[in-house]
Amino acid sequence: MATPLLHHHVPYPSLSLSLHFLSLNSASPASPKLKLFSVLPSKASPFFFPFSMGSLSDPFPRLLYPAARRDDSIVDNYHGVAIHDPYRWLEDLESPETKAFVEAQAAVTDSVLAECSEREKLRCEITALFDHERYEAPFKRGEKYFYFHNSGLQSHSVLFVQSTLDSEPEVLLDPNALSEDGTVALSIAAVSRDGKHLAYGLSSNGSDWITIRVMRIDDKKPESDTISWVKFSTVSWTVDGKGFFYSRYPAPKEWDNVDSGMETGINLNHQLYYHFLGTDQSEDLLCWEDPENPKYRFRATVTEDGKYIILYIFEGCDPVNKLYYCDLATLSGGLEGFKGSKGFLSFIKLVDTFEARYSVIANDESEFTFLTNKEAPRYKLVRVDLTKPDEWIDILKEDQKDVLQSAYAVNGNQLLVCYLCNVKHILQIRDLKTGQLLHCLPIDIGSVTEVSGKREDTQIFFNFSSFLTPGIIYKCNLSTSVPEIKIFREVLVRGFNRGDFLVKQVFFPSKDGAKIPMFIVSKKNITLDGSHPTLLYGYGGFNYSLTPYFSVNRVVLARNFGFVFCIANIRGGGEYGEEWHKAGSLSKKQNCFDDFIAASEFLISAGYTNSSRLCIEGGSNGGLLVAACINQRPDLFGCALVHVGVMDMLRFHKFTIGHAWTSEFGCSDIEEEFRWLIRYSPLHNVTRPWQKTSNASIQYPSTMLLTADHDDRVVPLHSFKMLATMQYILDTPQKNPIIARIDRKAGHGAGRSTQKMIEEAADRYGFVAKMMGLSWNH
Repeated sequence: MATPLLHHHVPYPSLSLSLHFLSLNSASPASPKLKLFSVLPSKASPFFFPFSMGSLSDPFPRLLYPAARRDDSIVDNYHGVAIHDPYRWLEDLESPETKAFVEAQAAVTDSVLAECSEREKLRCEITALFDHERYEAPFKRGEKYFYFHNSGLQSHSVLFVQSTLDSEPEVLLDPNALSEDGTVALSIAAVSRDGKHLAYGLSSNGSDWITIRVMRIDDKKPESDTISWVKFSTVSWTVDGKGFFYSRYPAPKEWDNVDSGMETGINLNHQLYYHFLGTDQSEDLLCWEDPENPKYRFRATVTEDGKYIILYIFEGCDPVNKLYYCDLATLSGGLEGFKGSKGFLSFIKLVDTFEARYSVIANDESEFTFLTNKEAPRYKLVRVDLTKPDEWIDILKEDQKDVLQSAYAVNGNQLLVCYLCNVKHILQIRDLKTGQLLHCLPIDIGSVTEVSGKREDTQIFFNFSSFLTPGIIYKCNLSTSVPEIKIFREVLVRGFNRGDFLVKQVFFPSKDGAKIPMFIVSKKNITLDGSHPTLLYGYGGFNYSLTPYFSVNRVVLARNFGFVFCIANIRGGGEYGEEWHKAGSLSKKQNCFDDFIAASEFLISAGYTNSSRLCIEGGSNGGLLVAACINQRPDLFGCALVHVGVMDMLRFHKFTIGHAWTSEFGCSDIEEEFRWLIRYSPLHNVTRPWQKTSNASIQYPSTMLLTADHDDRVVPLHSFKMLATMQYILDTPQKNPIIARIDRKAGHGAGRSTQKMIEEAADRYGFVAKMMGLSWNH
C-alpha cells in the first residue's frame, strides 16, 4: 500500500503487483520562476532586504538573506530542558507571513539559479536522455492484459489494455488528460478479478490524499462512484466484482477551507470500508476501526481464492503488524447481507501483538503460508492451519546471510522467491509445499523492481534494472521442466553506452569498525588522483534497501562533468535484515551519520575526490541524514542537497503521519528518547564551525534545501524552519549559499510529472556545478 515511510528518490512499487516486502506497511515518502523583487514586500515588511546579486564567480559573494522574524517568546520545556523555537510561526503554512517568507526565499533562489550557467545544458541533455519509451510488466485480470507505458516525455505513464499479449493495445486511462500541467497523478490502479472494472485513485499536487473513481473497462465509460479522503490505502476487490475494500481517514473538520495536501493536522482514526459498486460513499460498510488506538492503520486484502478477508493492522513503521481474518462463508448473505448492521465484520485474531511482520503468500482453504520475520531477522516462510492456530511450522527457514525479501505463489504449487544478497537480488523457484529449491533463475547483478503473476499462471513477468541497465521485462515460462526466460521488452536509452562505465562495490569500515557496503559508478579508466566531482547518496532508515537502479541524471553528470556516483548502504536500511535496520534506528541513529561520514572519508582517502568536490544528497529520511552530517562535519563536504527532510526531531510527530515514525526515531515526549533526538536534530544543532576550530575558514557547504508546498508526508515547515535557522546562525562570515528550492503544486515525490523531475534535476545539479566550479566537458 502507499506508505507513510520516508522514502524518496527511489522507484515506487508497481501499480500492478508490488513486492510483498515493500507493500505491507503503510507509513514509512514547475511553477513559473519568480523574478527578483517582483514578489518582495515593502520596506515595512520583515522580509525586505537590500539585495545586490553581483557575480557568482569564485569567490562567491556572500548573500544577503531575507530577514525572518524571530519570536524568542516561544520556549518549550522538555524534561527540564528549555528549547527555544523562534520560527514556530512558520508551521502555519497558510499564514500571510509564511507565504511572504516563501516568496522572498524563492526570489533569492531564482537569482542564484540564474547565475548557474550549466543549468540550461543540463535541462536539454536530461530531457534528451529521458525521451525514451518505458514500460511496466503486464498483468492479467480476467481474460485481459494491462500494462503502463510512457512514450518518453509524457508527464505520467498511460494504462493500456489488450486482449492478448500480441493484440493491438488500447488506451484505458491516460492521466495526462486529467490536468494541463501534469499535477494530477494516478496513485492506485486496481482491476477487478473478472477484468470488467478499474478502480483508480487520483492525487493532486503530489498530496497523499487520494480520490477513488471507477471505470467500466469494455466501453471505457466512468461509473458514478467517487470515494474521498482516502490515504495510505490499497484497493482489494472481492472475487465477485461487486465492490472493494479501501482505507480512509475521517474528513478534516476544516476541510472546506483547506487545500488538500497543505494541512498539517495529525492523521488519526484510520478506518476500513467496503464499497459496493454503483452506490454512494455514504452507503459504504464500515468494516473496522479502533477509536481506542487512533494511530493504528488498516489494510485489507482478499485472498486469491476469494474466501477470506485478511486485515493487516499497523501502528508505527517497524516491520511488524497484527493480522486478523474473516471467513466470508460465515457471513449470512455475504457482504450484501451485512448491510445495515451496526457492528464490524467478524474478524478472528490470528496474531494480536506487534511482535513481527506477517504477510500472506498463499492459502489452500484454511492452510496459510506467510512471510515473516518472527525469530528470523532475515525472514522465512511459515505455515499454519487456521483451525489449529497454535501449530506453526517453518517451510523455508531463515538464510544465514541473505534476506528473503519477497515470495509469490505461481504455477500452481510453486514459489518465486527473491533474496537480497549483498544488496543484489537473487531469484529462485521453490516448491510451495516443502520450500525445496527447484531452480535458480539467471539474472544480472541488480534489482528486481516488479513481479507480475498469480498462482494460476504458468507464465510470469519480472522487471529488472541496474546502474547500467535501464530496464528489462523478462517473460518466464514455468510450464517447462526448466523455466524458460526470454526478454519481453527492453528499455533503450538513445546515446547511452554501458561500456563507458564501471560499477564497483566496496566495503569500508565505519567509526565502530562495522563493514558498510557502497556502490561506486564512474567512467572507465579514471585516475584516482582526488580530482573527480563525486555525488554520494544515502538513506539509512525504515528498513528500506537502496539496491541498484538506473538514473538518467547520473549518466548526464558522469558524461558531461566527470562525476563519480556512489550509493552508501548504511545501517538503518534493510540491506542485511532487521538487525541492520535496528543498528541504525532509535538510540543507535548516530550510526547512520557515522556510516555516511565514513563513506565520505573513504572516497577521499581512496583518491576519488576531495572535500571541495564532494556533494552529498538524500531525501526524506535521507534529507535528515544529509542535514545531520553537514552539522556534524561541515568541513567534509563541498555541497549538500537536502530533499524534503525531517529537520525538527522534537516536533515531527505532531504533523500528519509523523507519529508513525516514532518507531524509527523515538519521541521527544519520552525523556530518554528526547536525549537521543536533541543530540542530532538538524534544527537544533546548527552551529558556527569557525568558532569551534582554529581554522577560521571552515564553513558549511553550499546547501540547497528542497521541499514542496503540498508535501503532506514531511510537511514543508521542517525545511522552512531549518532554512531560517541556518541563514540566521550562519549569516557571517559564511559565504557558501544556503538556499531553498520550494516547488509549487508538488508533494513528497510520488506522482511528480516528468517535466517537474527534469526541471528540479537541472536546477539542483546546475547549482552543484556552479558551487563546485565545474564546466561542461562533453
